[in-house]
Formats: sequence, structure tokens, C-alpha cells
Amino acid sequence: MASAAATAGAVSIGAAIAAQPKPWEMDLQPASTEVMADIRWFESFTFWIITVITLFVLALLIIVCVKFAAKKNPVPSRTTHHTMIEVVWTIAPILILLVIAIPSFRLLYKEIVIPEADMTVKVTASKWYWSYEYPDNDDIAFDSYMLEDDAITDPIKQPRLLAVDNPMVVPVGKTVRVQVTAADVIHSFAMPAFGVKMDAMPGRLNETWFKADHEGTFYGQCSELCGQRHAFMPIEIRVVSDAVYAQWAAAAKDDIDAATQLLATLEEQKDAEVASR
Repeated sequence: MASAAATAGAVSIGAAIAAQPKPWEMDLQPASTEVMADIRWFESFTFWIITVITLFVLALLIIVCVKFAAKKNPVPSRTTHHTMIEVVWTIAPILILLVIAIPSFRLLYKEIVIPEADMTVKVTASKWYWSYEYPDNDDIAFDSYMLEDDAITDPIKQPRLLAVDNPMVVPVGKTVRVQVTAADVIHSFAMPAFGVKMDAMPGRLNETWFKADHEGTFYGQCSELCGQRHAFMPIEIRVVSDAVYAQWAAAAKDDIDAATQLLATLEEQKDAEVASR
């Protein structure tokens, strides 16, 4: 693991800081898949509905407090029923729920129903690291551990608690089926920028999917309290071009550390080309 940790520092700065939590961040991460874009839209959509409802209820409370204060109503009304009000407060919530339900069900369908996949990656969670297997390439299988503090040589390129020695690598623009399971206790495979969160359960194979629409390095973490080192179980996914992925896959069949180093070298070259333009 030491050799891989040393090579991980050569990742692209732009890619490394593209999708990770930022100090005082209050919004969702920028979308890197169509599903996450829809999640962000739905979040904004429901936020404004909630805002309107909250302001309406607040206005009603203020009106009631002012108009029906004891000083203005020494003899309070004893009216107990109002047909129109009861009809409105029954129908209005139903209509609001229908407005929310239609895009919600559409989004759930998109998340759950996996389209025809271009490739499959099997993810196995263990205490406390991730293992990746590529069934389409029988010889590619490796473990992914978080870089410890003493292995970090560049905090920008290797974000603390997020960078790993051997990241999961996939090509850009490809539909990736992710099969998730666990070897011991319940974990959760979560990648916020992709809109992916799937429980990893012993003895069960769950499935999810994503299709990254641009290249970069993306970070997630185990999102299920799984034990002492739960907070030290990050996920790093590198989305690269088809050409880079082919080179990485060819090298990964023989030596995953060499493949990680190759990936870093290729990204260094890409960064140099971009800087020279």
C-alpha cells in the first residue's frame, strides 16, 4: 500500500477538488450525472413549495393573533364548523401531495430501474475499506484504503479523509451498473455528486447505477454507521476518457499499483497540455 499511497499524490488538482465537501457548504454537491441533476431540481422544487406553505401558515397565525385577540373579541364566536374551510383544508393538501408525488415517482423510477449497462463494477464493503471487482475484466480486482495522514504529501491533491490509494476507475459517458454487498456488517456506498447511495449488506447483492457526464475525481464515504473506523472509509471514483481507461485496465490486470501510477502519469501529462495552451 505504501507505493500506491506515494503515487496517489500525482492526481490532477482541478479534478481532485472538483467534487468534495467544502467548508460551510450548505447546498448539494454539483451534479455530475443526470440523476443528480434531477435530485437537485426536485430539492429546489420542494423547497419553494415548503416556503410558500410556511409563509401562508405564518400569515394565518399573525391574522388570528391580531384579529381574534381577547381585547377585540370579548365575546368569542362559538362557531365550530365551516364547510368551505373544511373542504379546502382537505383538498389543498391532497393537491399539494399530488404535485410533489408526480416528479418524485418519476425520479425514483429513474434511480431504481437500471438501464442497459456498458460495464459492471462489484463493490464489497469491509471493515474498513472497499474492494472493487470488474466482472467484465476477470483479472481486475483490488482493495481501496484511505490514505493515512502520514501518507499525504499534498493536502490539495490528496484531501484528508477522502483520498485513497487505489481509486475506482470508470470511463466517462458510460452507464455503470454497481453491484454492492458487504463482507461483515452493514455499510453504505454513497457518491453525492452522482446521486448514488446504496446499502451494502452481508449476504445480499444490491444494485444501483450512474453515468458520469464529465471527467474528474469524485469523493464519497460510507454512509452507514459501521464501527470504530466508519469515518475513515472513503470512496474515490476517477472518471476518465475511454483511451485512459483502456490503458489503466490493461495495466490493472497485472499490477494495480502500477495502474494507479500510470493513471497519475497520464493525468500529469494532461494537466501539462492544458497549462501549455
